[in-house]
Amino acid sequence: MKVTAVFDIGRTNKKYVLFNEKYDIVHEFSEYLPETVDEDGFPTEDCELLTKWVQDRWAELLADPRYDIKAVNVAGYGASLVHLDHANRPLTPLYSYLKPFPEELSRQFYSTYGDPTRISLQTGSPSMGMLNSGMQLYWLKHTRPEIYAQIATTLHLPQYILYLLTGRKVSDYTSLGCHTALWSFEMWDYHEWVKQEGIHKKLAPVLASSSFIYRHGDKGIQSGFGLHDSSSALIPYRMAVKKPFVLLSTGTWCINFNSFASKPLTSYQLERDCMNYLTPEGSGVTASRLFLGREHDYQVARIVEYFKVEPDFYKKVAFDEAVLEAETPKFYTACMTGNGPFPQPNTQEWQISAFKSAEAAYHHLLKGLTELLFVSLDLVNVNDVHAIYIDGGFARNEIFTRLIARHYPNHKVYVSDLPYATSLGAALHVTRPQTYEFANEIREIKP
Repeated sequence: MKVTAVFDIGRTNKKYVLFNEKYDIVHEFSEYLPETVDEDGFPTEDCELLTKWVQDRWAELLADPRYDIKAVNVAGYGASLVHLDHANRPLTPLYSYLKPFPEELSRQFYSTYGDPTRISLQTGSPSMGMLNSGMQLYWLKHTRPEIYAQIATTLHLPQYILYLLTGRKVSDYTSLGCHTALWSFEMWDYHEWVKQEGIHKKLAPVLASSSFIYRHGDKGIQSGFGLHDSSSALIPYRMAVKKPFVLLSTGTWCINFNSFASKPLTSYQLERDCMNYLTPEGSGVTASRLFLGREHDYQVARIVEYFKVEPDFYKKVAFDEAVLEAETPKFYTACMTGNGPFPQPNTQEWQISAFKSAEAAYHHLLKGLTELLFVSLDLVNVNDVHAIYIDGGFARNEIFTRLIARHYPNHKVYVSDLPYATSLGAALHVTRPQTYEFANEIREIKP
């Protein structure tokens, strides 16, 4: 069977997915790999274990007589770097983007390169410490110069996995353009601070094409250059939908993508958790973020405790218009300090005791969350498009999707059932079909 193989590297699970020529999944393999700690004792990905896992799975796939691998690509999480020495061995742990960034070093950086807001606007990257992967290189250069001096090539994680598969070292736009603080959306090049530090010399070259031919013995396999997972998940929609749209990628974070609004950010957007991404071709994508899933889970736990109901009760709650119209206390968030459209610290607590039932409280939790989401969507110019697609866990939540459809009566609102959108995007990008259409994965939501 002719297949496209995609290695999809998440924070929690590592997997590969095989697609046939119709982009149906014919096989997948997923595994959890335990974490390790870096030299400071901070939890992080086990780079050695991940390296062996990728190499072993790839060798098994190439040797499997059931499959004829015609193409391969990678999708992986961002803000993570692998630093290779001249023998192509990793020099450091795969530092976690959650690792705290030293305050003294941050002050040094901005005293050298100027106003944090200006740099964030130019790079489309809110100042987020190690989540700005460029700052990881700055940190390494100034705290461990003896290690930094040994770096021959630095690769973002998706491109490191690609290197393990094909031996090719490249950089790609989606990894460079996802809140890295590396890329200037004004100059469409590395930012000036990157050049002054010489950090760009450590990064592998960015190539203009979308694929190359990897030689495995006598066999030629078409290979992509690896993709940042969020940008990869956007690809099926960009290929199948011809008119401008906004995609809500929901989960722990809700990230709202408008790939038809590529202007540099304004200060107003930046202060409300907006950022820029790059498509694989290097064009801009405006996005806003909301800690939607984390807030949802926190408040659901409070409802469960107060009303003594089952932890998953909310999965059975049906949409009820009358419940939504009842007078209720104002919704206050608990998990959104420093993020989302209202990042100011919140000292008030949402009063669950004011509700008569868990079902009523849950309706108003979703009402409160979607009202925040509407502000976040306005930040990415949702009214400039005519369609909204909802992807991920909240696409299966009737109250959530109905509230969105009701708020945007002039938009077409769709939910999608693309559980492998990230893997599918990587497969589509490397094989480049002339057309791609959704089968039965898309359903319209009426108000």
